Amino acid sequence: MYFSVPVHTELEEDARSEMNVGDVAFWPDGDAVAIFFGPTPASRGAKPRAYSACNILGAVDGDPSVLRKVESGTRLRVERV
Repeated sequence: MYFSVPVHTELEEDARSEMNVGDVAFWPDGDAVAIFFGPTPASRGAKPRAYSACNILGAVDGDPSVLRKVESGTRLRVERV
């Protein structure tokens, strides 16, 4: 799941494309926040993989599998905890 944000930044030193379920990251190539909750089209197996390197912002607080039920266009709120 990803959504555009009005932010642009460069890759950080620890940026990566191999993700863990529940990772929340900023994708500089798309100026978007990405939330990883399962395999992606770029995955090689069951582990999430971003299309290109992302800066890690944090992780989902709780069970990220609930995001599978979110439909396109649903409003989400992302908070710092």
